[in-house]
This record gives sequence, structure tokens and C-alpha cells, in this order.
Amino acid sequence: MPEVADAVVNDQETVARAALAEISPAGTVGALLERSSQEDGIAQLSFASTLSGYPGWHWSVSVAEVPGEEPTVMEAELMPGDGALLAPDWVPWAERLEDYRAAQLAIAAEAAELAAAEGDHDLDDEIEDDEDEDDDDHEDDDFEDIDEDDLAGVAAGGVDEESEPEDEPADDGPEQPDES
Repeated sequence: MPEVADAVVNDQETVARAALAEISPAGTVGALLERSSQEDGIAQLSFASTLSGYPGWHWSVSVAEVPGEEPTVMEAELMPGDGALLAPDWVPWAERLEDYRAAQLAIAAEAAELAAAEGDHDLDDEIEDDEDEDDDDHEDDDFEDIDEDDLAGVAAGGVDEESEPEDEPADDGPEQPDES
């Protein structure tokens, strides 16, 4: 009877490998690691994974064995094993935002403590200097270099309206060709 059992195991492994070949690239399924069977005719086969980037993972295939029928695959999946690299647990956005805000408040408090400990006189002086420079900018105008001679001929109201032509033709688009 052990020969029959070996034939069944071989059939299950062959069917499992064929299923994995349909969902994974060639060469990513390694040796059979484990086979466990349940009372209801379902066998769980585990194969080593050789996928780069997935150390510690293995392929898992569930194969159903119904008397008088060929073995059939129920499911095939890539599963993490011991020591597998996993993503961190998901944290809702509201909690992440709350943690971020708390961290920002802690940083601001620490900066305020440092400023108080060092005496922020230097900072106050820099702010006052910047304000003085801003005031100077408003007082500085570019009209200091203009002499009265530069303004000769310019009307006090701005543009001399008499020097502009009064009869300008209306701009109705391109001129039409003369039909004569």
C-alpha cells in the first residue's frame, strides 16, 4: 500500500506544480517542503519560493482528492513563513495625522525652550534690522537722479493731448482691396 500512497503524493505534487506554473514565473517554485493531509481528502502542499525579494516566503497549494477522480487544485498562494519580510501594520490616516501633529508640537516646544535658554536677543536684533531695511526701501525712490532739465517739454498733467492726432482712422480690421 505504501506504493499507492507514493503515487497519490506524486500526482498531488504534479498537479500542484502545474497550478503554480500558471501563476508564477518559471524557476520560482523550489522543493516540496511539507505535505499535510486532512480527513476530507484535501492535501496541503508547501513549496519553497525562490522569488527574489521574498525571502522566507513559501508557495502553498491545496489539492482535493475525490475517490475515483483526478486530483484538483482548490487554491494556490504565496504565504509568509518564519522570518519573512512583511509590511508594517496599517495605521488609519487620522491616527497618523494625530501622531504627526503631536511630533510637530514637540519640536516647536523644544525650539522655544532652546530660544529661551539661549536668550533670543540676537534674533530680536535681526528682526529689528530687517524692519529698518524695509523702512529704508520705502524711502528710497528713483526720482532723485532726475533734473528739471529732464522734464522740459513734459506737460504737468502727463501726456500732452495736443500732440496726439485727433483724426485717427477706425481700426475695423484689414483694408479691403479696391474693387475698381
